[in-house]
Amino acid sequence: MKRSFYPGHILATLLLLMIAGCSSKPYTFFQMADTQFGFFNANKEFSRETVNMERAIAESNRLKPAFVVICGDLVNKPGDLAQIAEYKRIAAKLDPSIKLYSVSGNHDVENVPTPASLELYKKHFGEDRYTFRSGNMLGIIINSSLIKDPSLAPAEAEAQEAWLRINLEKAKNSGAKNIMVFMHHSLFLKDPNEADEYFNINIERRKMYLELFKQYGVKQVFAGHYHRNSYGRSGDLEMITTGPVGRPLGADSSGFRIVNVKGKIVEHQYYALDSLPEKLRFHKK
Repeated sequence: MKRSFYPGHILATLLLLMIAGCSSKPYTFFQMADTQFGFFNANKEFSRETVNMERAIAESNRLKPAFVVICGDLVNKPGDLAQIAEYKRIAAKLDPSIKLYSVSGNHDVENVPTPASLELYKKHFGEDRYTFRSGNMLGIIINSSLIKDPSLAPAEAEAQEAWLRINLEKAKNSGAKNIMVFMHHSLFLKDPNEADEYFNINIERRKMYLELFKQYGVKQVFAGHYHRNSYGRSGDLEMITTGPVGRPLGADSSGFRIVNVKGKIVEHQYYALDSLPEKLRFHKK
């Protein structure tokens, strides 16, 4: 009987293909934004934010996504210890098997961040820029407040830009099918050429980052800050702005976004906290 023989390099290739196949299983993650403890009642108390975030975490535990990202404005008053403690208390209720990734917002590091406000954020929440991997996706988390207004922390803004370029290159060479960016401010709300305003990044910096993301094949940028949902495209890049877990400022109720990933196909829908599905299309891997 003839025996099959595979040289070591062929076996290694087969193993890599098997691993790649496993990592391409479809999965779901949740994108949240603006838990913003204290916003409903001008920092006097945060009972409504507590109810909303506890509901969001409980629903996450029930539905079991691969991970949860909260895109900034975790609290309303930068450095407020009671608001920070409440965010962390509820976040700790998330099932340990579900990864939680926090993103800094302007209410976490000040509208114009300083070295001191950035260090305070890191003390309580961890790094304000980092990457993570989930299946076929590589996520990049950045501090958009340093893009929005870097005037009081220019060295930190330059360091983040340099870090981002290095990590986009690494992401491109990593074999990830999807490179996604998570930030607080939207680059734009609907149109990449729209005028500058409070809720977007100014057009000069916006164009630079859009070109950078295009260069490295980023297809989705997720943000919050607007307290409403908004969508736009710049070529193949989709700018996805998600409504708040906390206080809404428009017609969209408090809720979060459910994102389904199958290979390079990424689909998403925003759900109010009281209208979440009974089950996910894809469960966690």
